[in-house]
Amino acid sequence: MLAAYVPNGHSLERRDIVSGEEIPENAVWLDLVNPAPGEDKVVERLVGIAVPTREEMQEIEVSSRLYVEHHARYMTATLMCNSDTATPKTTAVTFILSGHRLVTVRYDDPRPFMIVGNKLARNCPANVTGETVLLDLLDAVIDRAADILERIGAEVDRVSHDIFEPDNAADGQALSYKDILKAIGGKGDLTSKVRESLVSIGRLLLFLANEAEGMRWPKDVRLQLQAMQRDVLSLSDHATYLTNKITFLLDAMLGVVTIEQNNIIKIFSIGAVTLMPPTLIASIYGMNFKHMPELEWTYGYPFAIALMVTAAILPFVIFKWKKWL
Repeated sequence: MLAAYVPNGHSLERRDIVSGEEIPENAVWLDLVNPAPGEDKVVERLVGIAVPTREEMQEIEVSSRLYVEHHARYMTATLMCNSDTATPKTTAVTFILSGHRLVTVRYDDPRPFMIVGNKLARNCPANVTGETVLLDLLDAVIDRAADILERIGAEVDRVSHDIFEPDNAADGQALSYKDILKAIGGKGDLTSKVRESLVSIGRLLLFLANEAEGMRWPKDVRLQLQAMQRDVLSLSDHATYLTNKITFLLDAMLGVVTIEQNNIIKIFSIGAVTLMPPTLIASIYGMNFKHMPELEWTYGYPFAIALMVTAAILPFVIFKWKKWL
C-alpha cells in the first residue's frame, strides 16, 4: 500500500495511491506499507531514489542501515510493534530523506505512524516538509518507548510485591510461582526489545545530527535533535535499570522456590528422624526371640508403647530447642 501525504492548508491530507494513479508532486511524505509489486518503482521514479528491499532493511550492520546515496539519506531503525499484546515484536523501518520529501518503508504498523498521521491531519505547519514529518515520527517513537518502559516498571513492581509480599496481594490472591516466572520472562523480553529499538534510534539520531550541517538545518532543529538524543540516552539507562531489576527478581524468585523446596525436604527429614527411634524399638520387640524377658512380663506391651512414644517425642523436643523447626 502506498499513501501520499499532501499539504492542505494547516493539515496534511492522506491520499491512498491506487495502481496506475500518479503521485501528487507536492507530496511531502510517501508511506510504503507492505509495498505491492510496482509501488516501490513508482516512488523511485518520482523521487529518484532506490527503495531498499525487506532483506536489505533487516541488515544489522550500521553501514547498511545508515548511509547517503545520490544525495538521499537512508536511515533504518528498529521499532516496537504489538507492545500491548502478549506477543510484542520489533520491525525494521526505513526513513529516506531526499530533498525536502520523506519516504518511509515498513512491513508492519508501529503505533507512532498512526499517532503522527492523525496529528498532522488535524494541524501542521503551513511550511511542512519531510524533515518536519521525520522529526515528529522520531519524537513519537521516543515517547512510545518511554510509555512502554513506564508500564514495564509498574508491572515489575507488582511482580516484586507478589514475590516478597504474597500475603498482601491487591486482589487477595497471590500469583503462583509459575505465573510469576512467566510474568518476569515476559517483562524481560519486552524490555530487551525496547532497548534494541532505543539503540537503533540513538544511532539514527547521531547520523542525522552529523548530516544536519550538510543539509543546512536551522539551529532550533539541531537543538531538537540533541534533546532527542539525550532522551534516548536517559531511556536506555532506564531500560538497563529495569533489566537489572528483572534479573534480580528472577534470582529472588528462584531463591524463594529453593527455600520452599528446602522447607518441604526439611519436614520430611525431621519426620523420618523422629520416627526412626520408635521404629528401632518396634523392630527389636518384633524379633520374637525365645529369651526376651519383656515378652513374658505383664507390663511389657505398655512399656514398649511408652518407650516408642518417648523416643518419638524426644527428637521433636530437641529439634525445637535447637530451633530447627
